[in-house]
Amino acid sequence: MENFFQFVLMCIFLIILPGPDTAIVTKNTLIQSRIGGLKTSLGIICALLIHTFAAVIGLSAIIVKSALLFSIFKYAGAVYLIYLGGKILWSLWKKEETASVELNTKSQFENTSTFTQGFLTDILNPKVAIFFLSFFPQFVEPGSGTFLPFLIMGITFTLLSAIWLLLYVYSINQISAFMKKPKAKNIIEGITGTIIIGFGIKLALEKANN
Repeated sequence: MENFFQFVLMCIFLIILPGPDTAIVTKNTLIQSRIGGLKTSLGIICALLIHTFAAVIGLSAIIVKSALLFSIFKYAGAVYLIYLGGKILWSLWKKEETASVELNTKSQFENTSTFTQGFLTDILNPKVAIFFLSFFPQFVEPGSGTFLPFLIMGITFTLLSAIWLLLYVYSINQISAFMKKPKAKNIIEGITGTIIIGFGIKLALEKANN
């Protein structure tokens, strides 16, 4: 592969752009402190590794070229994001109605699903597969094989994502004292839920050739 350092630089800029992964990591870090953010990040990283190996063996190319498979992944991801955002807003509404009941429900939900939330948010997003297959070839020499370069770039992207998420979780956790105040927390949860629903709707409206 060529221009590896340029690839790394581009990855860094792309990784720090806010997206559904950032939204769910922010929410779970604020709700469950550092451990919730780290579990969510681990789920995202596992999903990225699966996307990497899918791209390497060509499954992602099949998904992108098949309108049916693309639509299945796209709508599954969109439905999950809308469901997740709606669940956050519903929990927020229920909190205002009865704080004690909501606290018990929220505790059970969060202790068992932060990893799953991160994993599903990323694995069900077909735009990750499209990104890998449209971005990676730009750094491969024409006529050369793609297996090893794709593998190196995918693992590099995943490692950079892991480093960023780790730093992000620790940063959010450090300033969470103010953000965990009931009023600020409610506002943040409301904004996060709305943003995640927005990402889900945007994903549902994406065309296969984008």
